[in-house]
Amino acid sequence: MKQVPVRVPYEPVEAPVASPNRRVLSKLRTRAKVLEAARALFTEHGYEASTIRDIAKRAGLSTGAVFANFQDKNDLFEAVLIEDYENVAQRMREAAVREGDSKTRILAVFTAAYEYYLENLPLLQASVSQSWLRPLGADQKGRSAVKVLLGIVADVLGEAARNGEIREDFDVRMVSETLWDCYLANYRRALFDGWALEALRQRLSNQIDLVLGGLRKS
Repeated sequence: MKQVPVRVPYEPVEAPVASPNRRVLSKLRTRAKVLEAARALFTEHGYEASTIRDIAKRAGLSTGAVFANFQDKNDLFEAVLIEDYENVAQRMREAAVREGDSKTRILAVFTAAYEYYLENLPLLQASVSQSWLRPLGADQKGRSAVKVLLGIVADVLGEAARNGEIREDFDVRMVSETLWDCYLANYRRALFDGWALEALRQRLSNQIDLVLGGLRKS
């Protein structure tokens, strides 16, 4: 008997991925140049002292090219911050999968963030200052980005609970936010007292001990 090849019904067919055209690539390159120039000026001079004209000049572009990609300076500043959040999130995820107990991993997660932001302290300071002045919509974007970072910490805590390292009957969100608040507050030491990475790391280590101490099984 002649065999008929069997066909899988509704077999998914991958659609070809269209490569971006020159116009799209040019727009992406322009956006990248503007972001790079803006980050440099915000870091060097702060938010208020950096103008769209200065950013355009630094990027070697016209002010029109800047406004073609961003609504205003606040929109551009927010894009810089979101890009930083994404970079930090990647570093934190990599740190979270290291070997060790919950304290070791949480400390590694926050140390990865310290390492990133200690190289950009003026930009971080500008971010904190502007957080009180940004429109609600922009602030919500930042909050969404922070939730991603908090989720990384929460995942480590959840895994520790499932492994029996700490109790399961605790508010993961509350503990994650408490650790986050400790991490953020320590930047004042770096900004105003000149603390370097190791000093920040040691202080946070002690804070993690205090927070996790109440979650250890007796």
